[in-house]
Amino acid sequence: MELALQIEELFRTDRKKFLGFIRQRVRTAEEAEDILQDVFANVLAASANVSKPIENIASWVFTAVRNRIIDSYRKKRAETFSDMQLPGHADEGMDSFENFIQDFGAGPETALMRKTIWNAVQEGLQELPDEQREVFEKNEFEGIAFREIAEETGVNINTLLARKRYAVLHLRKKLAGLYESVVSND
Repeated sequence: MELALQIEELFRTDRKKFLGFIRQRVRTAEEAEDILQDVFANVLAASANVSKPIENIASWVFTAVRNRIIDSYRKKRAETFSDMQLPGHADEGMDSFENFIQDFGAGPETALMRKTIWNAVQEGLQELPDEQREVFEKNEFEGIAFREIAEETGVNINTLLARKRYAVLHLRKKLAGLYESVVSND
């Protein structure tokens, strides 16, 4: 099948998955839609110049989406805490960063707290065993469903769910001390 047709088919079949991934990282649904349309238009245009076969078209497009999101961040003013909220944590019982630190100001203290929280999350992820970190990142950051991860890795869905649960528990524990220090300073 011609590459352009494969890309069009990918857009039709995985549009919601890409849109969900983008939406978790941008401020508005309109911005997410714009990014998705822009990426697919650019990928379709670039496909005319591709001479070697692409083994995983979805991965190629996913990389383009991620790069476009990064470009949009670079063009924006400073992020708000809602931009930093980790996808899915509301479902896991964790508040948004606004509620976590209870400060909506844009002062240096807020920027420092945001950076501190994000660094703690990243540090916590690095402390996890690879299989727990990978399933957490794929599901939470990349928006990949457990079914798809199971198909890709050959690991049972229940095992993947357990790995993510352990990752969430570890991150909660990791962030609990930070949360307590913020609350006690109020």
